[in-house]
Amino acid sequence: MEYLVTMTTRVPDGTPEETVDDVRSREAAHSRELAGQGHFVRLWRPPLQPGEWRSVGLFADDDESQLEEVLASMPLRVWRTDEVTPLAPHPNDPAQPARKGAAEFLTTFMVSVPQGTPRQAVEDIEAREAARANELAEQGHLERLWVLPGHGRALGLWRARDGAEMEAIVKSLPPDPWMTTQITPLTPHPGDPVLTGS
Repeated sequence: MEYLVTMTTRVPDGTPEETVDDVRSREAAHSRELAGQGHFVRLWRPPLQPGEWRSVGLFADDDESQLEEVLASMPLRVWRTDEVTPLAPHPNDPAQPARKGAAEFLTTFMVSVPQGTPRQAVEDIEAREAARANELAEQGHLERLWVLPGHGRALGLWRARDGAEMEAIVKSLPPDPWMTTQITPLTPHPGDPVLTGS
């Protein structure tokens, strides 16, 4: 099972810089080990405020208790809080391997089909959405797609030149008139297993 984990670190005031450097160094080494074991898949930085330490990671484990053991084993956990979101397979997930290249974005979709919409119209939109997801995957834009907890919610991992192209991609999705979308630009994290080759 895969999990999206938002990790927020708050170093206590007065912590010596050499202590921070030591913990970060141990975190990087342990993260490489976890990636090699298949627990730690990806790591990004979302938009940050000055002085904020926050990362978004993709983890894979058998269940949430195993994930908690993995997260608890990470040295930065002494100063970090983790928000875990379980991810379920999406029928349109292309399961593309991570690649280097254009900017990455996470999108959170909430689809609300208008009441009274004929079932055939919904099925038509779903079929067109599957075809469009396949096209976008072939073009290198859609890397992954998951179902989020809650009705009609999904999470996507995308590549685009910039935010404007990402918005255009979202608008091209057949259920766009029924969707509320949040787009989060991601920047590479130096500990990302794709970048480190772990």
